[in-house]
Amino acid sequence: MKAPMYSLDGSKLGDVELPRVFETDTRSDVIHKVYVNLDSHRFQPQGRHPTAGMDVVARSNDPPTGRGVSRIAKMLGGGGGRQGQAGGVASVRGGRQAHPPRSNKVIWKRINKKEKLLALCSAIAYTTRTDAIRQRGHKTGSQEIFPIILNNDIEHVDTTKRLVDIIERLGLFEDVERLRPRRSRTGKSALRGRGKKVGKSILFVVSGNTPLKNAAGSLPGIDVVQAKNLSVLDLAPGSNPARLTIYSEGALEELAKLSCKQLEVAQ
Repeated sequence: MKAPMYSLDGSKLGDVELPRVFETDTRSDVIHKVYVNLDSHRFQPQGRHPTAGMDVVARSNDPPTGRGVSRIAKMLGGGGGRQGQAGGVASVRGGRQAHPPRSNKVIWKRINKKEKLLALCSAIAYTTRTDAIRQRGHKTGSQEIFPIILNNDIEHVDTTKRLVDIIERLGLFEDVERLRPRRSRTGKSALRGRGKKVGKSILFVVSGNTPLKNAAGSLPGIDVVQAKNLSVLDLAPGSNPARLTIYSEGALEELAKLSCKQLEVAQ
């Protein structure tokens, strides 16, 4: 399988041979399974203090019956405040939770290594499917052949202005612009620090440390990741594969280093 390689000014330099991993069968079901597994690794355990909601002076009648009142615990006190109100149990104001979350709950999901590898290879192969990329919502302009390969000069880009110029020359800046009009969220999500929800645009896959990540920091939806750290989380956000991806020439060399055994698993 071959794909055209472009320079930073958008001109075609020739065709390059893609690594065998791009020929993997596309398996959206495996990608979804692995994505859910990896996404669980960012969850933070949470729980409640063992006596939360019960650190109150509340007592029930003893014996609990024969007083003509309910048997629920009542707050003690010398008058005023919450004296006589129910407390210390679930179902009352200020009481404990009936079934609070436990900090020892198992939330880290596990998966087989071969399944994880197959999902990664399949997600990489999805980046060659023009129909799937467009169906995912990306604006690809006049680009018809994917993935897009750039020479290694892309890894030395260190300014946002230059990066925007490169994306425009490739005819893909419309995909970045589609994320700008998204409004801030309101309600509980904003109160809890999730006031803005930004979608995903172009993913740059590079071979090593590069200033490109800083240059892309202010552009919505653009991510930069090293080939050795490439994950299903990057290639299939929300478990939806076929993200619009641009590879550097050096990144292809890194992907080609996958051993034959791994490629046989992926095939």
